[in-house]
Amino acid sequence: LQADGDAVTDSNPHLASCCQLLELLLRKGLQRYCRLSALSLAVEQTKACKKLISAQGRGRFLLRLALSRKILPQFITHLLHTPRVLESNSNCHLSEPFMSLLLVLSHKEFKLVMENCSFLDESWLLPVYETYDVVPCRDVGLVLRYLRGRVFVLDLTPGSQADFDKFICRGDVIDEINGTSLRNSKSGQAGVVLSQLKGCPLSLSVVRWKAQDGTVFRPLIKLLQLLRMENPDLQLGPTPPQHPSSKGQISSPTQCLKEGRQTILSFCEDLFVHHYPEISCVGRLNQPDYTIFAFCVADSPETPLSTGFCCVVLRARTIKECEEIVCRIATGFKHTEWFV
Repeated sequence: LQADGDAVTDSNPHLASCCQLLELLLRKGLQRYCRLSALSLAVEQTKACKKLISAQGRGRFLLRLALSRKILPQFITHLLHTPRVLESNSNCHLSEPFMSLLLVLSHKEFKLVMENCSFLDESWLLPVYETYDVVPCRDVGLVLRYLRGRVFVLDLTPGSQADFDKFICRGDVIDEINGTSLRNSKSGQAGVVLSQLKGCPLSLSVVRWKAQDGTVFRPLIKLLQLLRMENPDLQLGPTPPQHPSSKGQISSPTQCLKEGRQTILSFCEDLFVHHYPEISCVGRLNQPDYTIFAFCVADSPETPLSTGFCCVVLRARTIKECEEIVCRIATGFKHTEWFV
């Protein structure tokens, strides 16, 4: 880890072996590993995490939390001064080199995604963990299958918002919906959460079936095999594109631009101001970089009889910035009160 030089993230190939070594050392020196949860305030966050269902998972989460907060040396020092949690035959002479190792680790910066923890019960391997932001819509369009406490995506409804965005793939796992964990959930629980959030912007935390190296994420292999036994036609990955039936026919994009102006902002300048009641819809262009977004506003909002709309198309600098802008506009719909 020291040789890498940079901050340690979840994608670091040495992180899992480092945490596994720390776990083995703690297992050797303590009477009951699960009693770590009563020894510090950091454990309160561990105990409150609903994604963990075993003592092993909570202990691993606590190790990651201590590394990210740089409190692991203080944590172990507190344990060494609590004889009732130590093994009767523990060797106190080995604690000094162990503390030296922890001090070295405390000088490293660990930038870990603590929400990516729902597989710590089974393994130190971490999946690819991404967030899918959905604008308010009537139906997201996900066909789900509940299997052993996990919520798998079986298919995407054609023409739905999820099918249009092409973000979620078949075989992915829905881990959270707007901060509500779906770990160890029962059949239909995701639908209940979505019905409670109807009309609101959605933020779905997704566990990818494909690992960082492009192979199947190992803790999911057996579950995906069970899914394929139930659904022989299941193909992991994105939905295949639908080709037109007529050969040789190339569809050209519709030219609907009436009056446009291309603007590059190299300095701060207010081009226009629109209030939430003037905006009818907002969305993001489905393309690889996902940085182009647009919203429709009334032509003349000061005129009550105005029936026309114009579309404002903008490009953000990054995907994250584009998602944040779209979500902020969509959130405004929720806080807008309409009177008829």
